[in-house]
Amino acid sequence: MTPETGEALRRAAAHVLVEDVESPVLSDESTLHVFRSLRVRNDELVTVTDGAGRWRRCSARDDAIAIDGDVIFEPRRSSPVTIGVAIPKLDRPEWIVQKLTELGVDRIVFLHADRSVVRWDPDRALRHVAKLRRVAAEALQQSRGVWLPVVDGPVSSHVFLLEAVVAEPGCRALGSSDHVVAIGPEGGWSTTELSLAKDRASLGRRVLRVETAALVAAAHLTAHAG
Repeated sequence: MTPETGEALRRAAAHVLVEDVESPVLSDESTLHVFRSLRVRNDELVTVTDGAGRWRRCSARDDAIAIDGDVIFEPRRSSPVTIGVAIPKLDRPEWIVQKLTELGVDRIVFLHADRSVVRWDPDRALRHVAKLRRVAAEALQQSRGVWLPVVDGPVSSHVFLLEAVVAEPGCRALGSSDHVVAIGPEGGWSTTELSLAKDRASLGRRVLRVETAALVAAAHLTAHAG
């Protein structure tokens, strides 16, 4: 993203996820948010994105928007960043998705690990993932992103770890070549899981909560990803 592009997105009075940037139309929910909650006024800059790298400038016009600029495409990074997380308790998955979306993670995968306390059956998984995707959409708008992350799960750790670096104390530091990192449950990874992992890397000297570890790994990977 060029400095000019970033500046345009940052100074917009609102940034909205739409289905089609060629002919952008705000949903009823987005209209209420933009013109009632944010109180955007006529002629103020509103940017819209389809969450797939395309966005454009628009202007607020009487509780609607008018196109002001051409569609701009921002390519996805050459090395997409994926964070896998053993499902934590309570509302912590929502916090994780919100913050990882703000950081620009490309894919967020919730895992069933050997020592996971929380597990989603198929019905719960559908509900949880649908809600988490809404959280990601809201976070994308707030953070002025143009690529909506993929949110998946639950996935077996035994499958995911084959291509992932596991966060594990006492190992090497994360490097610029790492793009897929897995965060284990509070009880840690099992011996089997460690043997399956592509590699191991440390997130520092301290013992971190699941959500903190996910944030640390994401911040490092997005800062160094191409």
